[in-house]
Amino acid sequence: MKKIFILDTNVILHDSSCIHQFKDNDICIPITVIEELDRFKKGNDVINCNARDFLRSLDALSSDGMLNGGVPIENGKGRISIRLDFPLEDKIKENFTEVTADIKILNIAYSISKKNQFKNVIFVTKDVNLRLKARSIGLKTENYNYRFVEDISDMYTGLKVMEHIDSDVLDELYKKPYETQISKLGTTVECFPNENLILKNGSKSALAFFDGKSETVKLIQPKSCYGVQPRNSEQTFALNAMLNTDISLVTISGKAGTGKTLLALAAALAKKKFYRQIFIARPVVPLSNKDLGFLPGDVASKLDPYMQPLYDNLSVIQNNFNENNSPSKQIKELIEEEKIVITPISYIRGRSIVRVFFIVDEAQNLTPHEVKTIITRAGEGTKIIFTGDIFQIDHPYLDSQTNGLAYIIEKMKGQKLYAHINLEKGERSELAELASKIL
Repeated sequence: MKKIFILDTNVILHDSSCIHQFKDNDICIPITVIEELDRFKKGNDVINCNARDFLRSLDALSSDGMLNGGVPIENGKGRISIRLDFPLEDKIKENFTEVTADIKILNIAYSISKKNQFKNVIFVTKDVNLRLKARSIGLKTENYNYRFVEDISDMYTGLKVMEHIDSDVLDELYKKPYETQISKLGTTVECFPNENLILKNGSKSALAFFDGKSETVKLIQPKSCYGVQPRNSEQTFALNAMLNTDISLVTISGKAGTGKTLLALAAALAKKKFYRQIFIARPVVPLSNKDLGFLPGDVASKLDPYMQPLYDNLSVIQNNFNENNSPSKQIKELIEEEKIVITPISYIRGRSIVRVFFIVDEAQNLTPHEVKTIITRAGEGTKIIFTGDIFQIDHPYLDSQTNGLAYIIEKMKGQKLYAHINLEKGERSELAELASKIL
């Protein structure tokens, strides 16, 4: 039987094309949602663009039937309608004293569900608290899970450890041209392009990666990068991927203190001659509801606290050199000349991203739609690095399965232009690693 899906505002702000993702089922948009979208339509953030896009799409579908049975969305799809407010149901009055926008939406969902004998009506919201409220009054409710990773426990790590490799193969890797055929690793071995390999045989070992273009396994040797020395094999793999000009897209995941941002900055500085600019961006997701408006000062002053971790990592690289040394001076000059640009993600919209080394930090706080928007803006000669921890999410409507970083890792694996590595060992300090493990 056909179902009726009632959409909350946050679903639309998350994905402006959401009405096309429910197959042939019908969709109801509460009038309160339209009112809330009106507050979001001004601004340059992705949610503002999504609000405008959705309202334009809804306007294109609008007719007299929008309030009376709905109108067809498109061929093969269901119908969409706008539902006006209903008088407050007794169950709503009994359980919720304050009539907020959320309660109005909940009341409409409850009224429609009651009319349909609580069958085949589903309230869709990304607000976990509102889902709990809906269930408490007997509503069927779901999270909006379009573009999500089904099983994060089996997520691609970008690393394969292989034991009992023939000694002659390892010896061959350490001789020019420092590569070997993948078939020599074993007839059953299958690797994704740019997948990292730890090859072992007793006391012998080698770090390598599978080059999808040449179909060969190539040796990786640890190297210092702008004063930053990799401290473990995963960091070595990360630097190799970011320094490889044949790889346009790199994702680096890992918990706090594993060196994700520091390594990305070091690689950007080491490769700066190949790029017009270095963009370093991160989403502005305030903690504890401390929005930008709560902070004093102009726009730069408001944004500084959110960008400070990026400046801190640049300082770590600068401190590897004497203040009068050329590399330290170069970093200062690059910032002054805007060759290095540190900015929130929302400020990137509309900019030309051609021959840019683009680092997106804290990418787990981006939606799949946002990361797609960023990647599709990449022009000729641009390299994009996404870093983040898929288990440390500050965005109120994202989780480990629906965030943009996890979505890239799942969908991009196997592509020749893409590489990924998950950093596991914390290198910030012994104390930080201890706290990460036991607290």
